[in-house]
Amino acid sequence: MFNRIREDIASIIHKDPAARNAWEVITCYPGFQAILMHGWAQWCWTRGLKWLGRFISHIARVLTGIEIHPGATIGRRVFIDHGFGVVIGETAEVGDDCTIYQGVTLGGTSLSRGTKRHPTLEPGVIVGAGAKVLGGFVIGAGAKIGSNSVVVKPVPAGATAVGNPAHIIRKDGGQPDSSAAQLFSAYGVTQNSDDPISKVLHKLIDNAVSQQEQIEKLTSAICKAGIACDAQSDKDKLNPEQINILVD
Repeated sequence: MFNRIREDIASIIHKDPAARNAWEVITCYPGFQAILMHGWAQWCWTRGLKWLGRFISHIARVLTGIEIHPGATIGRRVFIDHGFGVVIGETAEVGDDCTIYQGVTLGGTSLSRGTKRHPTLEPGVIVGAGAKVLGGFVIGAGAKIGSNSVVVKPVPAGATAVGNPAHIIRKDGGQPDSSAAQLFSAYGVTQNSDDPISKVLHKLIDNAVSQQEQIEKLTSAICKAGIACDAQSDKDKLNPEQINILVD
């Protein structure tokens, strides 16, 4: 138990530059406190003391603003940063070294008792602030969920998902690197991870510009051949720079 607590404290200090020492983590980090109290609640829950387990989780929610059902499974070195408004459901599973930011919901979409209703986060997953992961599916190891995303289907290992509903914008492939410095990506933000919808729109704009240039060349050739042809006015022409700014 104490080894696990030491691991959790060391992980928080490593991931959060604002954490200065172990005493500060123990006394001032609600994410650490919520996970510690969840351990007590789960101990009661698994031994048939259901009400006591729920009551401890309720007290933890009042004190920390984080609600973790005593039936949920929380791995080692899990970091709930800031944490206010985090909700983790009964059948949720959070793997080792996961990071969860404030306002995250690991929720269920089924009303069937005794079934897997909540998501499973494999090791190293990062869930950005305000994200909602809803359903009994798996988020693959090392995946990143962007802030305010709504995830309703599985995310492959090493992928990044954003949007509502969430869609994949990047997939690294393979298992995540063991180096925490390379693995960690605050709030699920990654570099050079353009939205695929934005990419498609940019391609459509480029294609429209190319067609416009071809039409202008054809119009010029027709006019040179002595055939009357109305030229397109400048105000009707596509301005790719202006549209690209709106898409970005």
